[in-house]
Amino acid sequence: MTEQELIEQLNILGINVTLEQKNKLKDYASFLLEYNQHTNLTAIRTIEEVYLKHFYDSLTLVKMHHFQNEKILDIGTGAGFPGMILAIIFPTTNVFLLDSNHKKIDFLNELIKKLSLNNVTTIYDRAENYVKNNREIFDIVTTRAVSELRILLELSIPALKVGGYFLGMKAKLEEELEVAKDTILILNSKIINKIEFDLPKEKGKRTILKIRKEKQTKEEYPREYRVILKKTLKNKNI
Repeated sequence: MTEQELIEQLNILGINVTLEQKNKLKDYASFLLEYNQHTNLTAIRTIEEVYLKHFYDSLTLVKMHHFQNEKILDIGTGAGFPGMILAIIFPTTNVFLLDSNHKKIDFLNELIKKLSLNNVTTIYDRAENYVKNNREIFDIVTTRAVSELRILLELSIPALKVGGYFLGMKAKLEEELEVAKDTILILNSKIINKIEFDLPKEKGKRTILKIRKEKQTKEEYPREYRVILKKTLKNKNI
């Protein structure tokens, strides 16, 4: 996907990119590929793939949610997807990028300075540790294919305010969603919508899941990560 194709596809999504945002995206892509030569941040090696599989892919979240004036936590953000892209395109948001890989956080800190962004905060921590100490303060939690859905939900839902939304991005979801049904109930949440679509140029299938937090989360969640991995939440635990 060329830069012009990206802009055209974003227009189709209802996103009108300013010249300043266009330049920030270009600088982001160039810096990512340059940095990736000495520090492994992404398997993607060309600017065309960055535009399609990172930038455009991240912004398909607008198919599910209208972003404005919200406090967003991006768990397992990696090189900043989707959180950093949301921060660039929706400057009234307040985005927190969480990752336990210090090399990726170092990259993001340099990128924030390079792009002069004032609505982004990086967090170097494990998700379960951070969320235990920052409960029910976010409007949105995003994740992008970083782990199994039931695990992501237990790490994400406790961080949401009541009425907040979990937006999960996955290539395939059906089997994971079936396993996660009890987790959704136990965490007092509800599936609001699920959409499936293809990336342009036949570059793969995508699924976005939207879940709303209906009530406060019990203090026992999230559990320790090793426990989350071993023991799936079951309805009988309610």
